[in-house]
Amino acid sequence: MDATEKLTKNAIKPDGESHIAIDAEVCRTRCTERYCERVCPATLYEWNAEADRMVVEYAGCLECGTCLVACREDALSWRYPRGGWGVQYRYG
Repeated sequence: MDATEKLTKNAIKPDGESHIAIDAEVCRTRCTERYCERVCPATLYEWNAEADRMVVEYAGCLECGTCLVACREDALSWRYPRGGWGVQYRYG
């Protein structure tokens, strides 16, 4: 079983509130690379040109924290979802 197939076996119980916060002003004015769009293994980040802001579909987050490490402008705040919520890995 390859990694992609293993990821499809995970269960995600979405929390009612996002565990990822984006400082829209910092993201809009200082970030030119948008690494979060490229590094998120679940491809949850997307630049919304109409709203002129980055959006994240937090409910599918794999809780790896890669986006937080990649964000060079410190535009992201991240914490684990509350207990009992979030991703449940089936294959480690």
